[in-house]
Amino acid sequence: MANTTAVYARIDTGLKDSAESILAKLGITPSSAIQMLYSQIVLCGGMPFDLRLPAAKPTDIAGMSREELNAELAKGIESLNKGEILTADEFDVELSREFGI
Repeated sequence: MANTTAVYARIDTGLKDSAESILAKLGITPSSAIQMLYSQIVLCGGMPFDLRLPAAKPTDIAGMSREELNAELAKGIESLNKGEILTADEFDVELSREFGI
């Protein structure tokens, strides 16, 4: 058997339950998931994903007044009139670049 050691961490109960529910559906134990994360940290020489704050938040229309919403819609119409049209793939790249999603 391989030489192993225990890793202890305190995390939010809801986060733990949600993550473990997903892991179970994938057939992965929490220990295996932690082993995978640690392996990727070693292979990447750091975290295996970007750690950064999003540059900006996407526009939330729920909190807008009618005038603010109309102004945002006018921006979209102006872009269309200028021929500034993106394919779905280009749009996905733009969302990822601008908002990290």
